[in-house]
Parts: sequence; structure tokens; C-alpha cells
Amino acid sequence: MHVTGHGSPGPPRRTSRTPRKAASIRDVAEAANVSYQTVSRVINGHPNVKEETRSRVEAAIAELGFRRNASAYALASGVTRAVTVLTSNTVLHGYAATLQGLEEAARAAGYSVGVRVLTPEDDPVRTVATATAAGGGIVVIGFDRLGAAALARVPADVPCASAVEAPPPGRAPVRPAVWADDREAARAATRHLLDLGHRTVHYVAIPASTGSRTSMAPRAEGWRQALESAGVTPPPPTGEGWDALAGYEAGRELARDPGVTAILCGNDDLALGVLRALHHAGRAVPGDVSVIGFDDAPHSAFVTPALTTVRMDFQGLGRAAFQLLRTQLESDYRPPEPALFAPELVPRESSGRRTA
Repeated sequence: MHVTGHGSPGPPRRTSRTPRKAASIRDVAEAANVSYQTVSRVINGHPNVKEETRSRVEAAIAELGFRRNASAYALASGVTRAVTVLTSNTVLHGYAATLQGLEEAARAAGYSVGVRVLTPEDDPVRTVATATAAGGGIVVIGFDRLGAAALARVPADVPCASAVEAPPPGRAPVRPAVWADDREAARAATRHLLDLGHRTVHYVAIPASTGSRTSMAPRAEGWRQALESAGVTPPPPTGEGWDALAGYEAGRELARDPGVTAILCGNDDLALGVLRALHHAGRAVPGDVSVIGFDDAPHSAFVTPALTTVRMDFQGLGRAAFQLLRTQLESDYRPPEPALFAPELVPRESSGRRTA
């Protein structure tokens, strides 16, 4: 009988099952014929490394299967490479795409990402405290009241960034944030419908992220401003919600009014419900009623009729929010030039010229 550790003297023979010792940063430096400080700069994405040197280091990293020890890095640099994302939703397109962009950017930079889903039952102070205790930094997806409430409770000394609704003109958020100008996008979508000959445009609303329940979200403000600029008194917004069911209920109400010929929806999920309600009511789209959504969710091009919508670069917002956080966590990190997140109207089959 052979018992491991009690055989003949001498070093144990390596077999195919013997675990291979993990490569260290110095192993990579030796293989690439550079200093370990240069390897560290390549790993951390510093710009002041020659491209030929960077390629040599990256090849050595791939050949040796090097993986940085996150705990050792945190101890050496004082930077915990972790991000906690606070969001109230991971399913709706805007939230999910923002989270995807953020996670991809964080992973490329060697950060781990945790997600905490906010609910109305949560104590926001306790939720933020739990996220803070995890170390690293916090990114808040603040498109709604729950996200805005959590963002307002992040202590000033905690690294934090957010993706938010467009703030009022001339008022910047207190904490570092990114946003797209969905207020102007809603104005453009409303003007598009007016230019098609519709006398007015009805709006199916999403909730505002801040203020009282009577406050208007930026998209609603843009819709109202476009109508007022055209000399049209805005009709009362219909419904308020996020999903197709809310859109269906609002659509049933609007379908009963023969004077309704154009509808702008706060997101594509609402528009999907509106389209179904109009179909059930025998109102043709776009023959009787034109419909425009918002966000350009993946389904919007494949419903019948294909949905005219406003395309939003949510993944870009997520990536930019992470870069804002990274500048706070790594003092020597220089982010790329800020991107312009300009929404784009995408005309499809669901909007057309008024015929009656």
C-alpha cells in the first residue's frame, strides 16, 4: 500500500494531474522581458506603454494563463476592484441594456460586479449601507423613484456614479452622472407626428423619477413643450406605468375616442400594449392611429406593424457610468473622451400621415 508522503525520498514526480503553479506578475515580466511595473501598467490600461511592449506583455499573459489576484491588488493599491449596482429593475430594456454596458466595461477593467435590486419594501438607508460595506464603489441606475431615492442616500465620501433621467436645463446632478437628452427626443418625436398632419398627440406616461406624483418626467415635458410651441393645448397624459399591461389599459381608453389619431408612448413596452388595444378596438395602425414608442427595445422592429421609436444608447450610458466611477477609484486613471448620447428617431411602419 502506498500512502502519499511516505514513499521513497526525493521530490514528487509531476503528473498530468499535478496542479500547475499559478503564474505571477514577475513570471509575466520575465517572459515578456520587461519590468513587473510595466506589466502592472498594461494590466491597468495605462496609456503610457508602447504598443509593441503592450502586445508582448499581453501575449505573455495569454501564454502563461496569468490572472491577477484581486485581494493582493487591493492590498497593494488601496483599490477594491468591485462595483455594486443599485437598480429597481433588471428586465425592462433600458435598465437591462444599461446594466449590460456597465458590466462589460467593468469586466474589461478587471472589476467584479454585484447587483442589488431595489424594492419598495427596502429601507434605502440600509440598502445603501449594505452596498457601501461591500467595498469598491456604487453605480445607481436612477431612472425611477426607487433609484433616485437610493442615490440621494449615498454618503458623500463613497465613490459613486449614476445613469439618470435628463436633469432640468441648467441643473446638473450633485453626484457624477450620465444621461441622454430624452426631453429633446420626445420633442422631436412629437414634432414628427405633427408634421405628418396630426392635430394633436396623446401621451402614455412613464412615472417621473423625482418629485411628487404630479411631476412630469423629461419625456412628458418634451411632449408638452412641442405641442405648446405648435400652439396646441396638450391633452391630459393617459395612464402611468412601465409595462405592456399598463399600455394596454391606456390604449383601451384612447381607442374609444375617435379624435385620437396619434399617440406617443413613454417606452416601447407601453407601446406594445397600446398597439394590441388598438387592434382589439378595430383601430388600424397607422391608418387610423399613429403610434411612437421610446427606447428601441429589441422587439420593436419585429412587431406588426414595426414600431416607430426613439433609439437610446443605454449600453453606452452604462459604460460611461462605470468610467465615471473608475476615475474616483483610481487616482491615475484618465477616462476616454465623453461620448454624446444623442437619441435618434427611428421611423418604421407604425407612424404615418393623417388621412382623415
